[in-house]
Amino acid sequence: MADFRREKWFSISGEWEFEFDDENVGLDEFWYSGRRFFGKINVPYVYQCKASGINDQSFHKVMWYRKDVVLPEDYTERVFLCFMAVDFYKRVWVNGQYVGEHKGGYTPFSFDITPCLYSPEVSIIVRVEDDIDPSQPRGKQFWGEKGDRCWYTPSSGIWQDVYIEERPSLYIERVYCTSNIDDSTLKVSIKLSEKPRKAIGCSLKVLLEEKRVSEIQFVVSEKEDYVIIHIPEEDNVDETHFWSPDNPVLYNLIAEIGDDRVTTFFGMRKIEARDGRILLNNRAFEGRLILDQGYWEDTLLTPPSIEALALDIHLIKKMGFNGVRMHQKIENPWFYHLCDKFGLVVWGELPSGYKFSDEECSNLYSDMNDFIERDYNHPSIITWVPLNESWGVRNIYGNKEQQNFALSMYHFVKAKDMTRLCDTNDGWEQVASDICGVHDYVKDGEGFKRNWQDIEKTLSSSVQSRSIYADGYSRKKEPVLITEFGGIAFSSDLSGDNWGYEGGEKDEESFLIRLGGLVEAITNNPRFSGFCYTQLTDVAQEVNGLLRIDRTPKCDIEIIRKIFGLN
Repeated sequence: MADFRREKWFSISGEWEFEFDDENVGLDEFWYSGRRFFGKINVPYVYQCKASGINDQSFHKVMWYRKDVVLPEDYTERVFLCFMAVDFYKRVWVNGQYVGEHKGGYTPFSFDITPCLYSPEVSIIVRVEDDIDPSQPRGKQFWGEKGDRCWYTPSSGIWQDVYIEERPSLYIERVYCTSNIDDSTLKVSIKLSEKPRKAIGCSLKVLLEEKRVSEIQFVVSEKEDYVIIHIPEEDNVDETHFWSPDNPVLYNLIAEIGDDRVTTFFGMRKIEARDGRILLNNRAFEGRLILDQGYWEDTLLTPPSIEALALDIHLIKKMGFNGVRMHQKIENPWFYHLCDKFGLVVWGELPSGYKFSDEECSNLYSDMNDFIERDYNHPSIITWVPLNESWGVRNIYGNKEQQNFALSMYHFVKAKDMTRLCDTNDGWEQVASDICGVHDYVKDGEGFKRNWQDIEKTLSSSVQSRSIYADGYSRKKEPVLITEFGGIAFSSDLSGDNWGYEGGEKDEESFLIRLGGLVEAITNNPRFSGFCYTQLTDVAQEVNGLLRIDRTPKCDIEIIRKIFGLN
């Protein structure tokens, strides 16, 4: 992966054998035992999209994949089969032997397949089950026959890359980098694959643009341990080494323990909410974010390439935004790495389930845990968003069980990661949270000013007929942000099922006037700490993006840049 690299690995994405199992007979008929599949699919694209080579949007609950590979001759240690993301429940066999299973659609997993290897030839079979189940974390994947409102074609099966990696017997499972700008230190927490039989030496090297900044050797005797490293300032006057959108400084960290060596990275960055404001590196920060759903016409949820992700970030920055809310999707880790590199703050949002139950709660806890663990080191991520608009907790306003679940998600996030903010239930009906994020799709700036003329009165009541706080909760000192607004479409695009918020505009001039009025109403109100505009691109029937689904702008980007506050 982009943020946790070893030297010896190779991709096995590309053409795989593929077959639907609509009668669900594959397990009974031992399809995992040497069976050939006569269909073909282009991994990592899902069967519902054009790029997969199948392009079938009908529902198929069970699907099978097969790939035969040959290991390089120099792979002499432990061999791991690694999946970056497969939706949803999967079982894996290697050379006819069962190696494990995993549940979840958005985060990575791997299996040690060494016991299954008898020669360099490796046969991999994967069974994936993806039901139309609203208790699964679905995000924007609709659970009906076709897309509806703001939900779209689902993505089933392998949708991110698959690779094989060599690791030693004792290897580094995880490295957390926690920066402290106030005392110029970095806490490096290391988790090993197992407790060492005896104390083992560890080396950590910190580099900035190939220049060695710090180095430390120590001894590890437990499965999990940590060490504090001093990170010297690069300038005696200015904090030139702090990470921010205007100064995206990244450090490399090389960790070596025994025979294992991994490279990751970090930024010296601090984010906090204090007295109604957001502070980045101890200075006031106004977030000017855009909502990004991460869909493409031919590939759906799967980015077509790393370059496509880089293009989105380039366009976001060019339009005057300093951040992005990755909406209802745990994106490919390359996206967060590119945001780190090019300078864009990110709100990391958990895909929602839509049916409150023990199963949904378990699924959301699991995905939130894995999301934080995978992406902890990205300095660009400043906020976690476990819930959105009460999806999956639709009765949270007065239902104490659902309120308690939301509270538990907040405290779970803060227990896992004290270095970031948590926006518990973004939009409305909020409980305890570090941020008061409100969605207001009023049509124009004058309407927005009326809604927020008395901000304290509005915060204690409702917007869009939804109470901003759940029953029994109220704002303390959390910063207030308008985290969804706008969603303006052109009238010419509003045919069939296509839609935008509060009707469309007839031409570019009227579009920009309406947009400018909304943004001005927000930015001229000193009580707001930022905003998130809906949205970056059109997606399926939701045609309210600043860009079309192919990333072509609908309006002059330089004018958009001026509207959103950067001249």
